[in-house]
Amino acid sequence: MESDRYYMKKAIEEAEKAEALGEVPIGAVLVHEGEVIARGHNLRETTQKTSSHAECITIDRANDVIGSWRLEECTLYVTLEPCPMCAGAILQSRIPVLVYGAYDRKAGCAGTLMNLLDDDRFNHRTAIRAGVMEEECGEMLSSFFRRIRKKRKDK
Repeated sequence: MESDRYYMKKAIEEAEKAEALGEVPIGAVLVHEGEVIARGHNLRETTQKTSSHAECITIDRANDVIGSWRLEECTLYVTLEPCPMCAGAILQSRIPVLVYGAYDRKAGCAGTLMNLLDDDRFNHRTAIRAGVMEEECGEMLSSFFRRIRKKRKDK
């Protein structure tokens, strides 16, 4: 869908902000009725807080905008498949649709290692559209980690 690419580009812009800070380049935006109402990017190194993932930051900001913990009419766009913590936050906030770019083969809980978002044992499920702009999202992460490894090796 063309709208998925449009919003994923917005999430990539957030990932670029994270990268400029030396953070892992992951970004997210939350869309309600066709409008971006919240955005965020990784700030875990900056804040030294475990929960400072792009998704959690974006969800917290959206809660403030909507005035509720329920985000039932929203779509979350994120550049990397959510980890278990973020998948849990997506479920708990009742987000009905998740769109992500790159698959996370080490921690992905929206289809790669497991799918917490489509487990009928929970009282809520989230539809997933995976691989949107996968190459662009994945290359940002690969390039970032190549640079990190090179810096370490050069020391």
